[in-house]
Amino acid sequence: MGNSRSKQSRYDFGHTQNDDAMLDRTFDAYADRYDAWYETEAGKAIFAMEVDCVKPFLLGYGRPYLEIGGGSGRFAQALGVEYGLDPAPAMLPIAEARGMRVVEGYGEKLPFPGKFFGGVLIVFTLEAVDEPDKVLREAWRVLVPEGGLVMGMLLKGSPWVAFYEAEAEAGHTIYSKVRFFSSKEIESMLQESGFGVVEYRSTLFQPPGQSIYQHESSVFGYLQSAGFVAISCSKQAV
Repeated sequence: MGNSRSKQSRYDFGHTQNDDAMLDRTFDAYADRYDAWYETEAGKAIFAMEVDCVKPFLLGYGRPYLEIGGGSGRFAQALGVEYGLDPAPAMLPIAEARGMRVVEGYGEKLPFPGKFFGGVLIVFTLEAVDEPDKVLREAWRVLVPEGGLVMGMLLKGSPWVAFYEAEAEAGHTIYSKVRFFSSKEIESMLQESGFGVVEYRSTLFQPPGQSIYQHESSVFGYLQSAGFVAISCSKQAV
């Protein structure tokens, strides 16, 4: 990948022949490299926009918070998320150093009691799990009544998804293993998992592949041209 792409992509692990490797092993091997992207000029700008987009939704729910797929704890630290879970062992000490109480595990089987969290955060994780419907049902289980799920995603139709799909076709380590969803697919899964009305916020309308990004304020609602979409929905009784 060229310099401009490497500076804008948090998943610049290159192209490998190890297509059958588990994603969590990939993240485990490249934990420091993944985390370092957030210190680049593009990384700082994009991350700030993502946090600003997610924050109004998450802070609308009571504590404590859990992040599924918490990675190195960047979002947790910025948003005050207390608990985290990630399958990559090398990510855990990095997240712990940022103040997160994190455990190793998978979103399909959360090691937490039911009705414990006021809010659950999932950012760039649902696209990479084997059974996203199970992750959503587990999120529902651990939420208190009227608690909320907040997700940060790239949705089909965005220029950013087209960019990453091209990377996948070229054999990119991460993008070749993820699945991108449409807004209709996400809403259907959420409804089937016991969640109510879905709300959106959108940001990052600048094109992918740049080394410098200017800060943009997020807008309420779903815009297909956005490079990042925050999704919020409350737990409903079933």
